[in-house]
Amino acid sequence: MFNISSIYPKKEGYQFDFDYYLNQHMPMSIEKLSGAKGFIRVSVERGIDIDEPKIESTYVAMCHYYFDSLEDFMVAFMPHAETLQGDIKNYTNIEPIIQISEVEIRK
Repeated sequence: MFNISSIYPKKEGYQFDFDYYLNQHMPMSIEKLSGAKGFIRVSVERGIDIDEPKIESTYVAMCHYYFDSLEDFMVAFMPHAETLQGDIKNYTNIEPIIQISEVEIRK
């Protein structure tokens, strides 16, 4: 199983419109990718800061898509890459980090 993550690191002066991301971008992304061969699941996380003890999140948000294989993800994603990547400017000024991982432990 492979995890393809889009990670949005905090940076000075960042903006991130969670309303747009959760209600526009992610439904569009899920619609385009979730019916594809090998799709397992998707999750979205919002970074939080804690006051006591003082812990600041490193990332504003993370999105994780899980597919049976990297090939399955690429076949699903590539026809929609331009649309999905082009939509980033509508919810953030952060350039996402893309992390591709092979899942070693799954329970």
